[in-house]
Amino acid sequence: MAHAGQTHHNSVTSPKTEDAVAHGLKEQKGGGQATEKPYSIYTRREKWFIVMVASLAALFSPLTANVYFPAIPTIASAFHTSIESINLSVTVYMVLQGISPMFWGTMADSMGRRPILLACLFVLCLSCVGLALVPTSAYWLLMLLRCIQAAGSASTVALGAGVIGDIGTPAERGGFFGIFTLGPQVGPALGPVIGGVLADKLGWRSIFWFLCIMSAACFALMLVFLPETLRRLVGDGSVIPSPFYRPLMPLVGKGRVDHDAQKPPKPTLKNPLRLFFYLDVLNLLLFNAILYAVFYAVNTTISTIFAAKYPFLNEIDIGLCFLAIGGGMTIGTVSSGRMLDADFQRTKTRLVKKAEEDPEKRTLPEDVTREENFPAERARLRMVPLFTAIFVLTCAGYGWSLQRETNIAVPLILQVIFGYTVVAIMNAVQTLLIDLLPSQSSSITACNNLVQLFPGCFDGLGS
Repeated sequence: MAHAGQTHHNSVTSPKTEDAVAHGLKEQKGGGQATEKPYSIYTRREKWFIVMVASLAALFSPLTANVYFPAIPTIASAFHTSIESINLSVTVYMVLQGISPMFWGTMADSMGRRPILLACLFVLCLSCVGLALVPTSAYWLLMLLRCIQAAGSASTVALGAGVIGDIGTPAERGGFFGIFTLGPQVGPALGPVIGGVLADKLGWRSIFWFLCIMSAACFALMLVFLPETLRRLVGDGSVIPSPFYRPLMPLVGKGRVDHDAQKPPKPTLKNPLRLFFYLDVLNLLLFNAILYAVFYAVNTTISTIFAAKYPFLNEIDIGLCFLAIGGGMTIGTVSSGRMLDADFQRTKTRLVKKAEEDPEKRTLPEDVTREENFPAERARLRMVPLFTAIFVLTCAGYGWSLQRETNIAVPLILQVIFGYTVVAIMNAVQTLLIDLLPSQSSSITACNNLVQLFPGCFDGLGS
């Protein structure tokens, strides 16, 4: 990988080096002495409130996709078309789900998180109204509206990750990101259940009315309470933005703004595709993509394989089998965040002790957490080799148990372990990506989303 210290500066620099310049946490005062500034003006409770609101918005990305599945046969019958044709709308949705965050994420990294989040939810809400009212003679309109729906809902995960990069210190990001991913992880589990009940009791159009009401409620919550967090616009939150960026009721951070604070430089749009030219970023993205491909292969074949290997299961029983992998993922979501924060503190403590014992004082103890001094990859990836080994062994054991048709408890227990490890690994990698590029956290999350697109699309085309 090319680094900033090399002579050919037109090549791509290290993301850590580049962001350390644009996103430094030190302020020079008289005499050239650097003093530590608080990373954010928000209290711990206020940060958790912002993270929970972002997590609620991120719920819509998987929920909108999965709530649709149980109603596919009914919708196919209503539109007088084949199930394969309706499945094509799922594939098109997934394509837009992978591509649209590259657009919205880049805009959020330059124009602000709040307006882009509100725009996405507004687009989602309007598309749901259109889908709820679409005439059954207009199959093409169903496809178009699903594309618009994907464009609105899919980017909420990337935008929420950007918010975490704005307000969370490296020591906090692991825990914040762990709780934040609860929304995206709960969506795939809740979606089919909600969609099935609504389609059965109220008809398939009620699914889209439900999404419309939910997205409108989330839009209202953000409009009233969510502050702008993009550091290029508001710094640590103390810079007062223009009225366009302010919440209607500025309760979060109220009374701690600095009317004399100097505004950051005017933001500029950056091409997110250039992030793929950082070799360390590319390696992390490809690793996550391979991991997600294996997860997708396991998750999408649970129904068919369990029905074939355990014919005594009915449809409800097979649906309950998904709770095993979902439960493992939920446990992994909560515990991995705490583990990442603990690993960060452990690494920091070791570096501080080393700095204090260094007779030459090449690095001061208070400077060990600066981006150019702190080995974020060691702190974030410490447990990844172990989790990856368990992940691989669990996959092998899962395949063996199904081939041998062992007691159904065996593959279900392995699903729990599988779900835990996949989330723990992916959260560690995603947190490291945000550490490397905190000022482009939405863009890097969008890139991660893009490379995970292909397994789902190929599966959808195959169906």
